[in-house]
Amino acid sequence: MAQRPATERLRRLLIILPWLMERGEVSVDEAAERFSVGVDDLIRDLELVSMCGLPPYVDEMIDVFIDEGMIFVGIPRLFTRPLRLSEVEAFELLAAGRAAMQLPGADPDGALARGLGKIAMGLGEDDMGLLVVAPTSEIVQELSQVIENRQRVEVRYQSSKDVAPTDRLLEPFVVFSSQGNWYTHAHDVSSDGLRTFRIDRIESLSVIGQAENEAPDSMPEPGIWFADADIERVKLRVAPRGRWMYERYPVDEVSPPDADGWVEVRLAVTSHQWLERLLLRLGDAVEVVDPTSMRVARSEAAARVLGRYSVKR
Repeated sequence: MAQRPATERLRRLLIILPWLMERGEVSVDEAAERFSVGVDDLIRDLELVSMCGLPPYVDEMIDVFIDEGMIFVGIPRLFTRPLRLSEVEAFELLAAGRAAMQLPGADPDGALARGLGKIAMGLGEDDMGLLVVAPTSEIVQELSQVIENRQRVEVRYQSSKDVAPTDRLLEPFVVFSSQGNWYTHAHDVSSDGLRTFRIDRIESLSVIGQAENEAPDSMPEPGIWFADADIERVKLRVAPRGRWMYERYPVDEVSPPDADGWVEVRLAVTSHQWLERLLLRLGDAVEVVDPTSMRVARSEAAARVLGRYSVKR
């Protein structure tokens, strides 16, 4: 069978995902019929979606799984907050979305259509909840001035693991751009250590005094600075057939395989619910090594799933 072009798959997913997210649970047959796509093609596309999300936090992946002919879709936090797009990104997304709206099954009154309307107005006079930001934001400039003046600031910060924003006291050392986003390395007063913060998650900033801590001699290397100590880590022992997990998700380290091919994997976990789903998918191909408190996570999650099915049936 010839492989379908990536552009075709993307356009179809742009209309399928919003439709699925509005419903939560849909049968594979119903979705395939609505969007005039074969069942096998639909399943392959949804498997691809499960590898998409907001790096580097693994629980920000789009949560899609198929069980007994039913599609279950969760809505990650990145879909619940206003987009922060450059003008180029907004135009590209608008063009791709409008092309997708021409495909079979597209709902002219659905989530995608409404989102495209917001983008169109965001590029004009009325932002309608869409924030279009320049490559260098005002807060980046403010932080640069704070660093030059060696000041301490209070910020309102929306982390990936908190439902609501929190107030943090920071002493920024440097701002930098990586993979299209701006970050700052800063001394976090509450945890008394060096932390990395995404600047587009800073909602407000105010100077409250002079900094009291000196910048370290060296900053974390790219790829390492995501290892925020505030984020809980879990160590898993994974069988060879579970290799897809540490190839798909960002991990801190993978040990050499033992005599049976099992490896120990250490990764960041900002959501216990995401970890439970991962353990269920891996089944007996995974064991929780540390923390010991998470060793019952899979069995507890399985019991809840079975309980839900028993109620439905």
